[in-house]
Order: sequence, then structure tokens, then C-alpha cells
Amino acid sequence: MRSPVVLAAVVASTIATILVGAYGMRVARTTSDFFVASRTVRPMWNASAISGEYLSAASFLGVAGLVMKYGVDMLWYPVGFAAGYLILLLLVAAPLRRFGAYTIPDFAEGRLDSLAVRRLATAFVLLIGWFYLLPQMKGAGVTLRAIVGTPYWVGVIAVGILITANVFLGGMKGITFVQAFQYWLKVTAISLPAFVLLLHYHGDNSPRLTSPAPPTFRTETTVDVRVNARFEVDQPTPVRLQGVLDGIRYGGPGGETAAVTLTPGRHSAKTGAEITFPAGALAPRATGQAHADGRTWSRPFGPVTGERSHPLFFTYSLMLATFLGTMGLPHILVRFYTNPDGRAARQTTLIVLVLLGAFYIFPAVYGALGRLYAPDLYLTRGTDTVVLALPGRVFPGFGGELLSGLVAAGAFAAFLSTASGLLISVAGALAQDVFKGQVRDFKRAAAVAGAVAIVFGLGVERFDINLLVGWAFAIAASSFCPLLVLGIWWRGLTAAGAGAGIAVGGGLASGAILVTMLAKPGPGWAEALLGQPAAWSVPAAFLTMVVVSRLTARRLPTEVGAKMVAMHTPEALGLGRNYRD
Repeated sequence: MRSPVVLAAVVASTIATILVGAYGMRVARTTSDFFVASRTVRPMWNASAISGEYLSAASFLGVAGLVMKYGVDMLWYPVGFAAGYLILLLLVAAPLRRFGAYTIPDFAEGRLDSLAVRRLATAFVLLIGWFYLLPQMKGAGVTLRAIVGTPYWVGVIAVGILITANVFLGGMKGITFVQAFQYWLKVTAISLPAFVLLLHYHGDNSPRLTSPAPPTFRTETTVDVRVNARFEVDQPTPVRLQGVLDGIRYGGPGGETAAVTLTPGRHSAKTGAEITFPAGALAPRATGQAHADGRTWSRPFGPVTGERSHPLFFTYSLMLATFLGTMGLPHILVRFYTNPDGRAARQTTLIVLVLLGAFYIFPAVYGALGRLYAPDLYLTRGTDTVVLALPGRVFPGFGGELLSGLVAAGAFAAFLSTASGLLISVAGALAQDVFKGQVRDFKRAAAVAGAVAIVFGLGVERFDINLLVGWAFAIAASSFCPLLVLGIWWRGLTAAGAGAGIAVGGGLASGAILVTMLAKPGPGWAEALLGQPAAWSVPAAFLTMVVVSRLTARRLPTEVGAKMVAMHTPEALGLGRNYRD
């Protein structure tokens, strides 16, 4: 995909982002501008900004890659991502805005009168924010590598510097302009090529998506191995080869190829190898990856069962994480503080549901068509790049380059907008709770947060984008979801109960994920419970908060009744007051 048209589209998207951010910088002067955009953001504008911030690399690239790789099982990701806003609308949006705050730690302290809970909440804001930045950094690395051919680390560092500069200069008010613009860029970038691809598919006599045959190469296809690859073939496959395969070098120094027949079984190719498959050949798959034939791909518990222990538990745990994790994401919640009042917060959430629903139709289209038109991505574990690769596979030539340029611009906008929002929330927590809370402290915190994100982003190349996002949602669901639900709807929550619940739920989820990342538990219940912990860590958090609060019922926060009235009474009645302004 190393096309000047694609590169120009990405550069144009980046320049537009910088220019919109520069406009926002002109109107961001006060502390309130930097933290909550002076609470003047109207519903449609805010909904566009929230959607632009929420539709991350996981949504733009990862969902399509997972659908291509595992099939319909992975539609739970976009369903959960969108449905989480319904829970947010029903339980959190308006009361949270009426209470008034800059950050989640600010809400925790104001509701519970506890500096200790505030500090614990700050720690989890930083943990969730930095963890959720990891898939954005990976998205930057793989996108720039696919577009330009640069090493993975170049994209991570370049995008890390860009988002840090945007946040440093414009704060919340500047980033709101950027993210609203980027939503409409992203939805255009993913939908227009999708419609063109579907029209081509219906006129192409292509096999049905549910065909029992495994993916095959429709035309002669050359696979450029950019990183060492291990793969499997199921039948003898004649290929032309240049480079190192199974420890033997084939072809000549001038690029000459050698005719080789791949035997059934496992093979390994070194970086730089080029393997040309004939039309009609079965597509190899990366070692350990389950078969993606149409029959299993289109059924529940299909290919995913080859890589997951207890897939039913995995599915329910994933659903719980995505449904409840949205309300625990610090960079999403801080957006509701930018609305003028609780009614505007509810209107914003309704509009967000519509905008997200419109977007999430399209990644599944790319994943489904990728099985037919880009099966080489199974070999190189490149399914995360199917959105970027598909237009060029289907339409060789200038038309395909234009469509590829459009989706590449959208992909860049995806991780720029989400990463900027995450950096805002992390920098806000650092500035308020580690530094002194002034504008210069916000800028210093943005620089620190961006540097940490870059360092850790360099180490997650081997993880699926959506896997990283699912883990971030699990931690958020296990920590801030119980705090918000009980803090808003149960007057009996005490500081001791809230602190214990956050520590137990968030700590258990974080520990399970850390063990999975570092130790890779073997098949069985250990792998299932640790790999997707929300199904047990969320109930543990709720139960701990309730039990400890009951045991410490004599230590209720001061003015708890008045605080509940403030959160649940419409502003027009004048019966409540804003507790954190």
C-alpha cells in the first residue's frame, strides 16, 4: 500500500487535525477551558466529539480484523461498545453532570468526603487511561507501517508526539473541535468505500460468505512478509518464492523466484520473503489460528473456540465488560462535564447512540469481505489491517488508491481522536491530583502522560488491538462502574465501602490481565477466568462495596441527602446545587 496518494491523504488528515486544533487553541485560555471547555458544549457538537473520541483504532481497525479472523462471534464487540451508552444514558449521564466536577476523582471526593478515595480513583484513572492508550499506539504503528513501510516504532513515536502537542496547546476546548471534526471524517472514510465494495461484491459473482470452503486466493497473489511469519497449509500448494523459507534461501539476488511446493503442515518465512500463490490456492493461516471456513466463521462459537477455553464464559464476560465498561472510561465521563446541564447531557447521549450505531455497521462489512478478497492477511497475522488493505485488493489502480487513501485518513483520525481524549483525562488527573491544577500544570501533565504512553506503546505490538481494548473495559467496569452506580443511586455508600470495592474489583481485574499478558496461562479455567475477568471481578466489586458500606454505615458522608437531591433533581426546579463548582 506504499502509494503517494495514500500518504498524501494521511498527511492531509494530519494537517487538518493540526489546523482545527490551532483554532481551538485560540479560544482556550482559562482553566475551565482546558479542563471542561467552560461547560458550554451543546448536545450535537458534544455528541460528535464524544463519538469521534470513542471510535478508536479498536473500532476502526480492530473490529473488522476480529470479524475477519473469528467470524460473527466478534460482533459482540461493536454491540457492547454501542450498548454501553444506553446504560450510561439510563444510569449516569444526567446525575453526574448535575453534581458538577472536573474529573472522576473530583466526583469521588465530593460524593464521599474522602481524600483517600479520591487518590485511589486517580490511580485507576491513570491506569485505565494509559492502558487504553496502548491499542491506539499499536494502531498508529501498524497503520504507518502498512501505508509507508516504516518500522512499527516510528508510528508510535510520531503519533505520540502529535497528540501530546495537540493536548498541550488546546486542552479540552481545543480537542473538542478536533474530535467533532474527526467523527465525520471517520464515518465518511469507512462508509463510502464500504458501499463501493458492496456494489462490487454483488456484481462480482463472488461465493457466498457462508460457503463451506476455506478462504482461497481469487487471483495470483504475492505476499510480502514484513515480519517473521509462522504459518500452516492444509494441502500441497505450489508457489513461487524469493527469500528464506524454513531456513533455506530460495531465488536469486536479483529478485529471481524459485518454484516450490509447500507441503501440508507448518512453515516459517523470514522477514523480506515474497511468496506468490496461484489463483485458487487455499490461503495459509498463521500457526495456531483456527480455520476460518465459511461454515464455522458464520456460526456462534466458530473459529474463536480454537483459541479460547470455555467460549461461553468468554462471551458473557466480554459482554459484561463492554456493556458496563463504557461508564467507567474516564475520557468519556469527563465529556459530560462539558455540557451546560443534565438535560443536555441526556440529549448528548441519545445522539451518541445514533452516531455510533451508524458507524458500527461498516467494520463488519470489511471483515466479511476480507475473507474473500484479502486472505493473505491470515498468513501474516495482518487481519487488523483489513480495512486499509481491502480497497486496493479489490480495485487495483488509481481508484483503489483513492479509496485506500480515504480509509487511511480515517484510521489516522481514529487513533488521533481517541488518544487525544485519553491524554486529556490522564493529564487532567495528573494536573489536579499530582500537580497544582493550573493551566501550566495541565501542560506539564500532558507532556508526562504522552511520554509514558509512547514508552508502553512500543511493547504491545504482538497483542490484538481489540484484546487490549477489552481488557481496558474490564478494568473500568470493575472499578468505576460500581462507584458511579452506587454513588449515584444508593445513599448508603460509604467512603470505606467505595475504596474497598474499587481496590478489590479493579485490583483483581488488573492482576488477572497482567498474569495473562506476562505468563500466558494454559488452556482451561485459569485461562478463561484470567483472560477476560469481568464476569467475576465486577460482581466482586459491587459485593465488596455493599458489604463494607453496611459494616461502616455509621460513617455516611456529610449532607448525603442533599447530594442525592442535587444529582436527581432537574436544574429548572432549583432544589439542588452543584457540589463541585
